[in-house]
Amino acid sequence: MERAERGERILEAAGELLLAWGYARVTIEEIARRAKVGKGTVYLHWRTKDALLLAVMLKAQARSQQRHVARLRADPLEVLPSRMMRERFQDFLDEPVLRALYTDDSDILGRLNDHAKRECAELIAEADRTLRRHLEVLRAHGLVRTDMEVRHQQYALLAIATGFFTAETLLDERAPDTPETRAEILARTIRNTLETTPDHAHHAAPAATTASATVAATKIIPLYEQLADLSAREINRQVRR
Repeated sequence: MERAERGERILEAAGELLLAWGYARVTIEEIARRAKVGKGTVYLHWRTKDALLLAVMLKAQARSQQRHVARLRADPLEVLPSRMMRERFQDFLDEPVLRALYTDDSDILGRLNDHAKRECAELIAEADRTLRRHLEVLRAHGLVRTDMEVRHQQYALLAIATGFFTAETLLDERAPDTPETRAEILARTIRNTLETTPDHAHHAAPAATTASATVAATKIIPLYEQLADLSAREINRQVRR
């Protein structure tokens, strides 16, 4: 079995057990058994149980980042915060590990979330800088409002998104019927809070908005490509021997 293939099987087994059993009950022995490898083989790839399960989280985030960059390349209007967060919310719904991460589900991730915050401090800080720069570019091109400080806009955007993410757990029984409906409510909330395009125009963006977004995208896409590269390096630094 090739090393890369073996590593992917171990990651897949670890992710399945993490979601099924929770952090505390998962053991390296059980991961090895499910992946059909020896316990020592797991340690050839990852130093500790925390490192392996952190890899599961980072891989899920990396998949979301790759989809985000692909959407930006395909459609410059994806630079708008409402469009970006609507799609990230859909990613969140499609990735069980991301749902656990964003809702800080202690039954699933336990102390792993705190471990990730310590071990990935540089990556988290870079993600914050990337979003701040993203908003600054949008402000310069007239795509978001400028009547409040950019750091306040960043906080508002993250707070709104976090509220919708956690509502998937806290308000499950009262949520609208479909994920698409909830994603659109999130987009509309962000659009009305931050953006300059009128809400009624969001299905067919004005030509000026599209033109501005096209220029802004040339500056924003490299930011997220750089963040994706940093994420890949972080996976190698944290979880590979």
